[in-house]
Amino acid sequence: MKNLSVTTFIHILFSVAIIILVATFTLFHFWNKDRQKIDEFKRYQLISLTFLSNLRLYPSQQELEKLYKELHVKPIPPQKVEEVKKEIMERGETIFRGGSQLLGQVRVFKLDGKRYIYVQRMSYNLLLKDAAPENFFFEIAVTLGVILIVLLLLLYFAVLKKLYPLKKLHQQIQRFAQGDMNVEITYEHDDEIGKIAKSFDDAIKHINHLSTSKNLFMRNLMHELKTPITKGRIVVEMLDDEATKKVLIRAFERMNELISELAEIERVTTQSFEPNFEYIMLSELIEESKDLLMSEGSCVQTEVEEMALTTDKKLMVLVLKNLLDNALKYGKDKCALLRTHNGTIEVVSKGDPLEHPLSYYTEPFSQAEKRSAGFGLGLYIVDSILKKIGYRLGYRHEEGNNIFMLVPEK
Repeated sequence: MKNLSVTTFIHILFSVAIIILVATFTLFHFWNKDRQKIDEFKRYQLISLTFLSNLRLYPSQQELEKLYKELHVKPIPPQKVEEVKKEIMERGETIFRGGSQLLGQVRVFKLDGKRYIYVQRMSYNLLLKDAAPENFFFEIAVTLGVILIVLLLLLYFAVLKKLYPLKKLHQQIQRFAQGDMNVEITYEHDDEIGKIAKSFDDAIKHINHLSTSKNLFMRNLMHELKTPITKGRIVVEMLDDEATKKVLIRAFERMNELISELAEIERVTTQSFEPNFEYIMLSELIEESKDLLMSEGSCVQTEVEEMALTTDKKLMVLVLKNLLDNALKYGKDKCALLRTHNGTIEVVSKGDPLEHPLSYYTEPFSQAEKRSAGFGLGLYIVDSILKKIGYRLGYRHEEGNNIFMLVPEK
């Protein structure tokens, strides 16, 4: 029940209510039918006893008329008696028998929805028509039931119509979650749903404003940093002290690397970002990732089976470069092994197992990486990219090796 949508819950609620209502009136119908039969039997039993006991006293016409009125019956006109008798004989159905050989006989026939009472006692042969007022109790109850069902259905459709804006709101929020930053949450009424829609619309506008400000700040920051780094690099090239020169060049290269990583984070983490998939061989990706490594003569070994991948070339190269760079920096022997295993790509380096779960290291600027030579962005960029191109980052420690795996999502 907890995971049922509001619409499904309403469907179930009203369906159960209508089923209960229909079942109640069905039971009422059978109960009323049995009650009518019992009442009918009691009525004809009373008519039988009353007529047979009174006819024994040879009542006058006036007394008979009084009985007719009290028992709600009408005598059949003499000229129609034979005609009615003939129809009863042909199509009539006996629904009651009363009396005895000594007292006389009373039979009640049903014909075309009407009741006819035949009383036979000595010289009396009376054919009467039942004139009791019709009971519309059942018809009234059924009418009320139909009205209740119709009202319930109208209420059901009214509730669904009231909830329709919620469905529309959900679709608009989904569009925003999928990267449509220009979606506009519309609301027509100032009810609870309208207030929620307005709040979401205000939140989206605020998020867009913050995103625009963040992008502008990042671009200006990277632009402003590029200029002094370039000037500094030119000045360093003029130094005669090779040792100092080498240290400064490496520092400027790391600054450039940080700016590039920040730019890539901004691009990849954008909701509207779409990778550029293409068909490429793994060996080509490996070679380009090696070229991106900052240190020359890096100890990178490969044990791969050639395979073709459908992926974003630039992003996959960056992923491999960052994983190799981490392996070289943090590995005990400052070496990295890139291999394939059961359809996955693995980067292996010697070292102690990670102190924290992998999710800790995929957060930006993780403390473990900040305390080392890096900026704490490597695994964050890797994880962000892999989510965009249909892979996930895995990790295991095996035989003194840290193994990071690129596992294709199924």
